[in-house]
Amino acid sequence: MNAPLPKKLGEALLDMGLLSSDQLRIALLEQDKSGLPLGKQLVGLGFVSETALRDALSENLGHASIDLTRAMIDPAALALLPQATAQALHVLPLCYDAPRRVFALAAADCHDLPMQDRIRELLRVKLGATVRLEMLLASESEIEAAIDRHYGYALSIDDIVATLENQDSASEQGQSVVRLIDSILIDAVKEEASDIHFEPEENFLRIRYRQDGLLRQIRSLHKNCWPALAVRLKVISGMNIAESRAPQDGRVTLSVSGRPVDFRASCQPTLHGENIVFRVLDRQKGIVTLAQLGLSEQAQARLTQMLARPEGVILLTGPTGSGKTTSLYAILNQINSERINIMTLEDPVEYPLPLVRQTSMNEALRMDFAGGIRAMLRQDPDVILVGEIRDADTAAMTFRAAMTGHRVFATLHSNSAVGAIPRLFDIGVTPEIIAGNLIGVIAQRLLRRLCPRCKRAVTATPDECRLLGQPDDKPAPQIYQAVGCEQCRFTGFRGRLPILEILRVDNEADELIARRATQNELLRHARQRGFYALAEDGLDKVRAGVTTLEELSRVVDLSERMFWRQAE
Repeated sequence: MNAPLPKKLGEALLDMGLLSSDQLRIALLEQDKSGLPLGKQLVGLGFVSETALRDALSENLGHASIDLTRAMIDPAALALLPQATAQALHVLPLCYDAPRRVFALAAADCHDLPMQDRIRELLRVKLGATVRLEMLLASESEIEAAIDRHYGYALSIDDIVATLENQDSASEQGQSVVRLIDSILIDAVKEEASDIHFEPEENFLRIRYRQDGLLRQIRSLHKNCWPALAVRLKVISGMNIAESRAPQDGRVTLSVSGRPVDFRASCQPTLHGENIVFRVLDRQKGIVTLAQLGLSEQAQARLTQMLARPEGVILLTGPTGSGKTTSLYAILNQINSERINIMTLEDPVEYPLPLVRQTSMNEALRMDFAGGIRAMLRQDPDVILVGEIRDADTAAMTFRAAMTGHRVFATLHSNSAVGAIPRLFDIGVTPEIIAGNLIGVIAQRLLRRLCPRCKRAVTATPDECRLLGQPDDKPAPQIYQAVGCEQCRFTGFRGRLPILEILRVDNEADELIARRATQNELLRHARQRGFYALAEDGLDKVRAGVTTLEELSRVVDLSERMFWRQAE
């Protein structure tokens, strides 16, 4: 009996419920103009994710797929296929089984026969024998990123810098400046930096990356290079190059490893020249699901209870860079569907989300957050996201939107979840408005995650046991320390994870808020309902071996544990 022929990609996605007929029609119309393959066109329009497309192709074509972000790559296989060939053919060597003479590859198109013939011939010449190819399906951008990650990359920044500093005329410097800026931006993305700082000093220019929340100096250049570099940075980000005495903002999108990456630019005049900071907004890493945040079971359960409420306000608190926007987008992704209308007011919009109507606040709009909420309520929204509550008008409009039957998400600056209540009082929101309309408050911080390759287990000291809450009559537990290796840039840490404290407001908490209860009273009530503080969530992460006590104490004041005991 003959195997059934694979369906066309569009039909397969329709049958799987991943695509609507209208979306397919739009994609086909755009494909006629662009000439792109349908899969790439669908991803570009935001109709499907690359992961969903890969899995759909795998099921439809009968090819196994692979997630290259989790794959272990055999260096021997990489040595058999040059990087230039891998990039040209959009493939990644995975492993080589010498006894069986099987060479495994990840490819974006597993049916490209000329590509397979070329690889077989190259391997036959190198190995002196014919090998069998085993093809696994992966997305093109995943393959490009994996090639950069596993082969390594030579941006030759040092060579460009040496050439630039030895050139005198502006015409000679022009091309070197362009190459250097492009190389630094691409390098920052590949090094997973969240920000790039160009900082002029009196005699030199310092360039630093923010990686895993901490700044690291990567280059120092002669001060004569900075004027030309500053002009190039302002040009590509759309700033006014003639203005050097006033702050400016800009934005640019570049293609890195086959995917678009946004850079948000800020220019600030300083004593020694214009200080420019580029925020790296990598959509592939910035938009995640709730599952990818790595929340504890308790935090996940509490958040699910809060999201089940049909109307009210959910606040996210934390300092700048604590991951509030990432968590908000993860929540919106969780509830996003064609059945509800989600609208946002952001300053500015960081990542575009499908099905979500996003408005970026700027001076040209001549509209503040309070005015934006008023206008948005006439658009029949079900869910509203307010980028930040900064003043009494914004806060009042946020709670009025909740009173009219909307779910509202917003950010607020406070040091803790319980501390958000008196902060709202200080802004000017009355207790009567807060009570009954506040679903809950989430306070968040980010901890650096221990590098799994080089972390080292040690026995906790008596002081560490006391912080961990370990009884004196029990043996000291094993915890982990940072060591450092090439994989983590010798820092001992790679990546970050959130710790949360979630305050869910129930009827009794509403009564406490209505009579302006103190922060201590609110905390005591929350503890009786199972409230779990930031430090406690962080200590759980320490016990699980994913971070260190030193890292936790850098982010959270562990001495507050005495305050919890007093509140209880």
